[in-house]
Amino acid sequence: QVQLVESGGGLVQAGGSLRLSCAASGRTFSNYAMGWFRQALGKEREIVAAISSSGDSTFSANSVKGRFTISRDNAKNTVYLQMNSLKPEDTAVYYCAASGSSYYYLSGMGYDYWGQGTQVTVSS
Repeated sequence: QVQLVESGGGLVQAGGSLRLSCAASGRTFSNYAMGWFRQALGKEREIVAAISSSGDSTFSANSVKGRFTISRDNAKNTVYLQMNSLKPEDTAVYYCAASGSSYYYLSGMGYDYWGQGTQVTVSS
């Protein structure tokens, strides 16, 4: 089992920044690829960014490319999502997820463990 706890969400004005953290406990964090997903009210969950277990490979959705950066610190069992130039359309609950694979999946179905989510609200 892997337990994931997100933090860092909140209310921010458009153009602002937030950094989300996801702390993992349980099994060896460095064995798991990680992903950040979000779900806005009334919309389907979508992938935001993902990172391989080693951190050598990352993915960012087109909607956040150039604004959001995913990273991980395996020594701290933590994955981060740095969000800059936030827009109102980034408002959603953000979830981190762990995949029992060294390489990330773009679908949520590839992830075995999920955090409880953290709300990000961007005001215009």
